[in-house]
Amino acid sequence: MPGRQAKVVVDPTVPDQAAELLRQHRKLLVRMRGGWVPPHKRRSMAARITYKIILIAMASSATVAALAFFRAAHYTTFAFIMTGVSFLILASLLKPNPDAEVEKQLDTELDVYECARRYGGRFVLREDLDEAARALMLRAHAAIDAVTESRVNVEGLLDGARNAVMLPAQEWEIARLLAKLSELRSEHREVMAEGVTPEVLAVSEPLAKALRSSERAVIDRVEALERYAGHVRDAERAFRARSQIERLTAKLPRYEELLAESGADGHAVPELTELADDAGRLEQALRDSVSSAHEAFRHLER
Repeated sequence: MPGRQAKVVVDPTVPDQAAELLRQHRKLLVRMRGGWVPPHKRRSMAARITYKIILIAMASSATVAALAFFRAAHYTTFAFIMTGVSFLILASLLKPNPDAEVEKQLDTELDVYECARRYGGRFVLREDLDEAARALMLRAHAAIDAVTESRVNVEGLLDGARNAVMLPAQEWEIARLLAKLSELRSEHREVMAEGVTPEVLAVSEPLAKALRSSERAVIDRVEALERYAGHVRDAERAFRARSQIERLTAKLPRYEELLAESGADGHAVPELTELADDAGRLEQALRDSVSSAHEAFRHLER
């Protein structure tokens, strides 16, 4: 929905499967930021297969022994052993492992941990941003959603292929810069909160200015996105209005027929036919709006 606040922004060059894994497990990633490490190791597939082979071997040995008792006409013993074998198979092989869900969860934790280590520095959590940075990120997401979810984009009136590449790249670059900015601002505030001498204050002022300049540069990026989204909204309004006028114009013959049958004022007919002229004007407005959006897009790329 427009204005969403993505909780995990991933570098678009990260493989899709890994990126989706990171987006779906923000809470684990937050714990990792705090130093959490999975307390368990992955149980290998070989170990699981070996366990099943042992169970099958036990069941097979018991079956062979039972057949020996059967040949010796010890039917009661045979039946007792085969019943035990049946229960063993049902309990150990056919019945779901009661720890299967727990094991699946542990495997997922390990997958997320390994993925996060492999792609460290290529994703940003909402928790990595301070309040001001979150507000800017929210504006960026609102602008991106306004473009990607618009009918003019869905209908192919915009350059959908370039949007699909450029917008995620812009989102990532903004998130990456805001995370760095948030970290440096936090460190700067901590130092300044300790109380500083005039000498330290003189040194810190250029650093504070650098932070403000960097923030201004990120704001410029966000505002460029918002300008692009604004042009897309104009095109969206023109597109919707054109569609509505076209639907009304298609019904003109029925209105004219009704007027003729009812003997109503004939002056109404020319007024109705002006709808066609309105449709033409809206078509031009739509072309102009899309053209403006393309211009804003090229500016955004620069």
